[in-house]
Amino acid sequence: MSLRVLAAMSGGVDSAVAAARAAEAGHDVTGVHLALSSNPQSYRTGARGCCTLEDSRDARRAADVIGIPFYVWDMAERFHRDVVEDFVSEYAAGRTPNPCLRCNEKIKFEAVLDRAVALGFDAVVTGHHARLDGGVLRRSVDAGKDQSYVLGVLTREQLARAVFPLGGSTKAEVRAEAAVRGLTVADKPDSHDICFIADGDTRGFLADRLGSEPGPIVDESGEVVGEHAGAYGFTIGQRKGLRIDRPTPDGRPRYVLSIEPVSNTVTVGPRSSLAVSSIVGSRPIWNGPVAEPREPLVCQVQLRAHGEVYGCRVQLSGDDMHIELDSPATGVAAGQAAVLYDGDTVLGSATITSSS
Repeated sequence: MSLRVLAAMSGGVDSAVAAARAAEAGHDVTGVHLALSSNPQSYRTGARGCCTLEDSRDARRAADVIGIPFYVWDMAERFHRDVVEDFVSEYAAGRTPNPCLRCNEKIKFEAVLDRAVALGFDAVVTGHHARLDGGVLRRSVDAGKDQSYVLGVLTREQLARAVFPLGGSTKAEVRAEAAVRGLTVADKPDSHDICFIADGDTRGFLADRLGSEPGPIVDESGEVVGEHAGAYGFTIGQRKGLRIDRPTPDGRPRYVLSIEPVSNTVTVGPRSSLAVSSIVGSRPIWNGPVAEPREPLVCQVQLRAHGEVYGCRVQLSGDDMHIELDSPATGVAAGQAAVLYDGDTVLGSATITSSS
């Protein structure tokens, strides 16, 4: 069935090949590049970002080669509000957000999809490495590039209007196909890091917006072992950059165990203290092949992008999702997503609020 689809073209190889495949499949494709910054020069350059002037030009050239109409949509204000400001406020609250996940949720599959539907498009095509099977989200065949985790926050309604043409291909196959198609982005490096932090210095970016707020670094006994310039500069499981002068009695490294924004205190301790077996998540989303479970659900959970997968038992209690892990996990941070799987099929997700 031929659809009228909007292809979100970031300027990278994946979205270019996704648009080309959609056009070749007989769909009526229009390409759109999202301008996410009112000052694109402040975003990552050197073929590393997804929203620079260079990326916009690459996307336009790809659309010309494919032979599809191309437009640029200004999403800078919405992106700043829903992604950048959210990123800063989450860190200020002692949580560790995933801005790419937030961008997928709020920009690519809310703002863009809403506008696309209003303009008469049937679906949005993206270059994400994931599969859709009857509206059900599944992992990509390329495990190393799988992006189902960052799509796990999408609703069934959003997935029903999404098209992911690359889920059955490896990244190497996508690059080879781009070269055959004459797309100049065939060898363009993948985007890395956070697109709106130009120099990659997350702590400096947050300090500019939140200011310096010195506070204590304490060990598990409450003894002060150092000082920091702002609790927002840390994340759970962090080892480097603690700047603690006093070593532990056994000489082992310390890790960030908790961040308390109210008292502006960072607690550190041994790696063994990072282990958690119970996780609580809020805002559960059930987007898989089964409805919200009434009984405890036995499945697997992924707690960070490209992170380890754990067997678990999931139970709902009001608006909270309680996850009991079969084996302990480390570095579990509030603000990240817990995405549930049955094998390679996504069942749902929740935002991590606490762990123990």
